[in-house]
This record gives sequence, C-alpha cells and structure tokens, in this order.
Amino acid sequence: MAKNYDELAKDIIAHIGGEENVRDLRHCITRLRFRLKDESKADTEYLKKRDGVVTVVQSGGQYQVVIGNHVPDVYNAVINNSGIGGEASTEDDGPKGNLFDQFIDLMSGLFQPFLGPMSAAGILKGVVANLGALGMTEANGAYALLNAAGDGFFQFLPFMIALTAAKRFKMNQFTAMAVIGAMLYPTLTNLAELPVLYTLFEGTVIESQITSTFFGIPIILPPGGYYSTVIPAIFAIFIASRFEKWFAKRLPDTIKTFFTPFFTLLLSVPLSMLVFGPVATWLSDLICAAFIALNGFSPILFGVVLGGAWQILVLFGLHWGLVPIMILQVAQSGMSNIGAVINAVSFAQMGVMIAIYFKTKEAKVKQLSVPAIISAAFGVTEPAIYGFSLPMRTPFIISCIGGAIQGAFIGITGTMMYNMAGLGVFTIPAYIDPSGVDTRSLWMYLMNIAVATLAGFVLTMFTKVPKLYEDEVEVATTNGAAYSDTSNASLIDETSTDDGLAAQEIIASPISGQAMPLSEAPDEVFASGAMGKGIAIEPTEGVVYAPVNATVTTIFPTGHAIGLTTENGAEILIHIGLDTVNLDGKGFEKLVENNQQVEAGQELVRFDIDLIKEAGYETVTPIVVTNTGNYSDVLVTNDSEIQQGDYLFTTVK
Repeated sequence: MAKNYDELAKDIIAHIGGEENVRDLRHCITRLRFRLKDESKADTEYLKKRDGVVTVVQSGGQYQVVIGNHVPDVYNAVINNSGIGGEASTEDDGPKGNLFDQFIDLMSGLFQPFLGPMSAAGILKGVVANLGALGMTEANGAYALLNAAGDGFFQFLPFMIALTAAKRFKMNQFTAMAVIGAMLYPTLTNLAELPVLYTLFEGTVIESQITSTFFGIPIILPPGGYYSTVIPAIFAIFIASRFEKWFAKRLPDTIKTFFTPFFTLLLSVPLSMLVFGPVATWLSDLICAAFIALNGFSPILFGVVLGGAWQILVLFGLHWGLVPIMILQVAQSGMSNIGAVINAVSFAQMGVMIAIYFKTKEAKVKQLSVPAIISAAFGVTEPAIYGFSLPMRTPFIISCIGGAIQGAFIGITGTMMYNMAGLGVFTIPAYIDPSGVDTRSLWMYLMNIAVATLAGFVLTMFTKVPKLYEDEVEVATTNGAAYSDTSNASLIDETSTDDGLAAQEIIASPISGQAMPLSEAPDEVFASGAMGKGIAIEPTEGVVYAPVNATVTTIFPTGHAIGLTTENGAEILIHIGLDTVNLDGKGFEKLVENNQQVEAGQELVRFDIDLIKEAGYETVTPIVVTNTGNYSDVLVTNDSEIQQGDYLFTTVK
C-alpha cells in the first residue's frame, strides 16, 4: 500500500514559515528545493530531527529539505496540501538565464505540444494553394472546406497558445480561452470603421485615428485584429494568470468559483488590448518608416536588413506596417521589392530544416521535421520556427542569416515582384512580368530560392545541431570494448541469506575518474552518509555506464541523476555532479528510461564535464547504496584511479 505523506508535507510547510513564505518549489532526485522569502522563519533544527526528513541544507539561495527516494511523493503531497505552485519536475517559474534564454524556453514550451497538428495544417494550406493554382475558388465547396481545415488552425492560433500558456502560467484553461475569445471576437475589428473621434500624434510616424475609447482611454487595435498573432496572446494569458492567482487567494471560497474568472476577465482583457495593442501598432509603424528610409538609402542594405529581420518581425507581430506598403507598391507601380525580399525567407528556413533532418540523431526530431520541411516549402514556417529552429536557437539565427543573404541577392539583382500571390513555391508566378517582355525577375527569383535554401542548408551542416527533446529515449547499446572487465560487474558470493538473496554483490564503477571517500564529497548530505554508504568519483569521462545488470528505477528528467536496482536488490544512486539539477538538463543526454532493463556496460547518461564546470558546479559524482540499511556493510575500493568497469564496492548482507 502506498504511504500517505500528507502529514509530513503539512509539517514541512508549517516549519518553513508557511506557504506564504515560499517563492517557489521544485525537487530533484533526493530533496525538495524551496526558495523562501525569509529563511529565518524556517525552523531548521526541527526539520532536521523530523522523522521522514534526512536533513536540511541551505545553499545557493535554496532551502533544501532532503527526503531521499520518496521525494516525488512528498513533493506531490506538498503541492496537494497547499497553494504552492509547481510541476512534478525541475521546472521553475522563476527566471532562468538572460531574457533571450527565457524567451526561447517559453516559446519552445508553448508550441511543442501542438507541433504535429500545426505541421499538418501547414501542409493542408499547401494543398489548397495547389487547388487554387488549378483554378478552384472559394465558390467551390471542396476548396472552401479544405481551406478552412488548413487555415483555421493559424487563424485561431491564439486559442492553441491559450491552452499551453494557461498550463505554463498555471491558470484555469477555460478562463484563458475566454480571454483569447474576447480578443478574437469577430465584430471587434468593426470599431475601426466608426467615425473618427480624434487623431493621436497627428503628423508623426505613429499617427493613430481614434474611433472608440474605453472610458476615455483610446482603443488602438493592430491591423486585422489579433487573428494569427502570438505575442499578444502570450502577454494576455500571462497578465490574466496573475490576476487569477491574486483573486483566488483573497476571495471567500463560497464565491471564488465564479468571481475569480469574472474579475480576471474584467481586468485582463481591457488591459491587454489597451496596452499591448497600441504598443504593437506604434512599433510596427516605426519599423515600417525605418525600412522605407533604408530602402531609399540603399536597396542592397535594405534587402540584407529586411531579409535577416523578417522572421523576427513576424515573431513579434511587428511586420504589419510593411504589408500595406508592399500592397501599395504593387498597386501604384506594378512591382514591389519588399515582397521580393520577404517571399524567399521561408526557403532559408526550409534549408535549415533539411540540414537538421540529416544531422539530428533524435528520432522524434527526424520524424517531425519532414512535415515542417513540406510546410516551409509552401511558405508556412511556423512549425519549423516554433517547433525546431527557435528552440534550438542556432538554427534560427542561421535561418535569419540565410534570409539576409537572399535579401542581398534581391537587392543586387534588382528583382521585383509584380503581383500578389500565395506563399512559398506559390509565389513564383508573381515574378512573371505581366507584359511578358521581361523574364529576368522570374529567373532571378528562382535563383534566389536556391540561394536561400543553400544558405540555410550549408550553414546548418557546418554547425552542431542541439538536442531538442532532453527526455527522449534513445536506443542504448552495450559498449563491450569500453567495459574493461564485465565479469567484475556481476561477481556474486553464492552464500545465500534467509530471504534468498545473495549475501554479497560486487558493483563495478559506472564512470572513470579519481575516486575519493564519500566523506570528502563537497556536499554535506552525501558526505554525512545520510543518503547511504558509497564512494565519490571526480569523472574524467562524460559517460555513465550500467555497473551491473539492473532496472532503471529512477532517471530524473534533467538526466543529472539515475537510480538503479540490481538483480539482487541493491538500490544504487548515481548523482552526476552537485546541485547540477539547476542546469535544467543542459549538458546531459539521457539514453534510457524509467523501468528499463539495462545490462552491465550499457551507456545510461552522457554529460558535458566542461559545461558543468563552466556553469560553476562541482562534477564530483557520489555513488551510493540508498538502501544501505538492508546491509551489514558496504565495502569500497582503496584504489584512487578508477576506470569504468573496475571494482568499486561490495554490498554485504
């Protein structure tokens, strides 16, 4: 029967100063990691003596309550018995790294859950574009339905973001959907058609005609409203989540069920649209003016900057100011260099994705990259950007460089777009001179597609493709050559005990390096033996191998720690480095999954020693028998130089 940890959880909460003293909480493989507002309010001495708590460590701004093997159960009990937020992982709502790192982490987490459907919708948009090229129109029922199936996802993309953002920011998903529903309300854009009340910033670049107000505050919406936008939706849900949490903590239980969402909607919807709407619109206008000036100064430099920045502008919804100018160019002069620069950017992204397909070792990335490549060919780059290149960072930067290169080509050759057309390969007809006299732009644009694709492909092929799915399970292979003495890994004294288990079991070393007594490990929890007897190793090779035939009972999502249970019942914890849970998986590559059977010498985890050290963490790796109490002793080696597969210690019944 599973043990109930509610009492322990409540006692821990009470003696750390109450839940109101907790900034956030996460856990690693052995301990609860609190960040407290005031550590002096915690009764550390009580908790150290409390049954169920191994000890308490205060380090690195964290108040660490060491539990042991049952930490996930205690963590869940803390969450269930308090208002402390958290995920059953190492996720932390607090800032991680610089603003760019935080932004990438946020975008990756929001888009990956619906990457598959988004790719499918992108391919459908390409199918519909083909039907349009064959002469079908919206008057055709098949065209209309398929167009809705493909375009509907992107039209109402903010709803998808509402679901994932609500989970990310820990708010009610239905309230989040209601917030986005207000932003996408069909008649909202009709406000722009009302009579002009007055003009803001008249005569400036950000001149805005005000047709309606919210209690005197001007309402300024982005062109076309919030359909297909990303950043406004994220901003709105973030603001709404903060209102929801505030009201949920303060309203009486009898009314909070309906009044919490009531006040959340009442405040977050107007705030999101009254603040973000004007800011996005004005920034878009300023960017448009800057690019028009740049085009007048140098078409080549214009092509480089616009081609390189286009995806970033689209990402933040700041491209809308340029779209009307592009349409105006075609209408007035019959040609546009803005359209010529931006149309082939998707092929730079496609080239990047093709290279990722060939270079990645992750089966999941290889599988999902195919529909993303097809979508990019059709001009729909959202699956590629949000699902792969942006989370991987470097590929996204390369796609921007590829966009800049093809933009320079457009500027140098003077290529022009003559008509408005579809996206991706369907933009090609737009470069046919309506007079039929000049075919130069068509040929130059075809060459530009090749330039953009090759730029993205070649540059990515010469860079390292980052691992995307840190928790993906790969097929591990036994490296017999590296396992210098596999026989040592399974030497068992045949003397049996009453319970039928072997009296002794010899455990081989899972890593190579410099061995030291566990008491010298620079972590008081492990050094004190609180987690069990064992040994510590300063690794010289970034690979952890299975020391014996065993079952993986625990492998932490970040890959920094793994627990094994041998065939004879020894529970072994291998903790790679100290406080490395704070790296959130960076520098670690998991090769096995929970409950997987592994053989002696099989690779379990790879880790980057230099990255860990550069981040300021110890690489000393404790290897302990966590069920030491089941043994009369654990005898460790006296050798200081240890190779993977060498004798490490013996468990004695």
